[in-house]
Amino acid sequence: MPRRRIDIAIEAIDYKNPDLLKKFVSESGKILPRRVTGMPAHLHRRITREIKRSRSVLLMK
Repeated sequence: MPRRRIDIAIEAIDYKNPDLLKKFVSESGKILPRRVTGMPAHLHRRITREIKRSRSVLLMK
């Protein structure tokens, strides 16, 4: 699978922004790994946390 580089503003990573977070989730609903998204480790941890938070308040499935 080719590496996708996704450039985003750090302030935009928020659980209330499901359109942005969907870029980091596969069609089957799994969170894409770092090697696919090309994100640094600290941003990937933050994105993962926000995706899980968004799922818990039912903004994402």
